[in-house]
Amino acid sequence: IVDISSQVGKISIRRGYDLLQDQFQAGTASVRVYDPTGAWNPQNPASPYFGKLIPLRKIRVAGDGVYLFSGYTTEYKYTYPQNQETGYVDIVCSDAFRLMQQAGITTVASSTAGQDTGTRIGKILDQVSFPTSMRTIDTGNTTCVADPATPRTALDALKNAEFSEQGAFYINSEGTAIFLNRTNVIKKYGETPIEFNQTTGIPYTNLTFAFDDKLIINSAGMTRYQGVQQVSEDSASIAKYFPHQINENNLVLQTDADALNVAKIYVATRKETTIRIDAMTVDLLDPDVPTATMLGLDYFSNLKITNVQPDGSTIVKTLQAQGLSWNITPNAMSVTVTTLEPIVEGFIIG
Repeated sequence: IVDISSQVGKISIRRGYDLLQDQFQAGTASVRVYDPTGAWNPQNPASPYFGKLIPLRKIRVAGDGVYLFSGYTTEYKYTYPQNQETGYVDIVCSDAFRLMQQAGITTVASSTAGQDTGTRIGKILDQVSFPTSMRTIDTGNTTCVADPATPRTALDALKNAEFSEQGAFYINSEGTAIFLNRTNVIKKYGETPIEFNQTTGIPYTNLTFAFDDKLIINSAGMTRYQGVQQVSEDSASIAKYFPHQINENNLVLQTDADALNVAKIYVATRKETTIRIDAMTVDLLDPDVPTATMLGLDYFSNLKITNVQPDGSTIVKTLQAQGLSWNITPNAMSVTVTTLEPIVEGFIIG
């Protein structure tokens, strides 16, 4: 491990859930390293990194001992500006989703009928030799058919199991593959929220509001592998907003009844819309911002956001963090937090 903090001039990190694609995306980062000695020139035999500046080396970004990003180098962009003495390299990085997207599979060993979705995800990770020490996998609430043995990427197979569960599969900031089953995704919304406001809570800027039909789904057709399509619709939502439909095929669900349950919960969660707070920005150099709290945010952190409108009315929303975009220089550090209503809704008893 090499600490290059003293050479870094800028860091940008993007991790998050894509609202329109309705899934977690690969986390990315760009790290600018100044190079006054030519150490970052891969053709310089005098460089201490000679022969090691190659794609897909591990890289981690940490603040106060908390990891903000862990991934792999994908590109080195060298720049030698005219009339400047110091060149620099932008190291472009991606998390392990990129590795899983590049890995083609056909069969998944030991993937028999009746396995829960968590076990199936573990078998897919085994197939691409993803380390067991870098996994935290829940037992799934849903069972799977035997693996269909069709050509696809490992990431596609993982996303199929994730969607069939209506859970969450992502890479966290430490580089660990996380799978939350449906129950635990729902339970996350019952945890105590962090308060953001302009008086007693954490201050913020650049609140982004939205009120549209982008996230409405009121008709869902779900088809398991070699099954019959199961459809759930909400007639009141269709009458109010017109049809907003989604169809998913070849899900690894074991029964048609499971497919119908997925269609029902999907529509139940998305049949209505309301005013959204899509994002806000927090300045970590603000003395009123607790650094440890902000560094500790990750997907599914609950955020209670209070905003006083120009007309004097107040909007209060309890949302979940589903994206973190960090911008860091020697003199600035801010994070834009993407927020979202729960991706799966259910009863939380107590």
